Amino acid sequence: MTDHSKAALQSTEDLNFRPFTVLLGIISGSVIAITFGLAVVGFVFWVLKDESPRLLAEIDSLITNTAIFFILSIFAGCSFFGSLRGAAWRHVPMALLWCSLLLAGRYYWPQ
Repeated sequence: MTDHSKAALQSTEDLNFRPFTVLLGIISGSVIAITFGLAVVGFVFWVLKDESPRLLAEIDSLITNTAIFFILSIFAGCSFFGSLRGAAWRHVPMALLWCSLLLAGRYYWPQ
């Protein structure tokens, strides 16, 4: 076997398709985008707070929602990175991600 064929074989082994990693990437990208969007809305509310006092009533809810999605973003990002690398510690952030997703779902579920 030549060096070229060994390198080609090794590169195909590194590109194994892992559906769970793809799912984690989608979840990670989604919650990071939501967090960024909520942070931008928070900035706009902060800029316009003197012009519209009604926005002040929404600040507490906005901060809570931003915090929830920020925590989800941290867990999702760590889970995705750990799964991508095949790290031994990847199961801890994955468990935290799934538990926090369940808690977030419970928080947003209508009463």
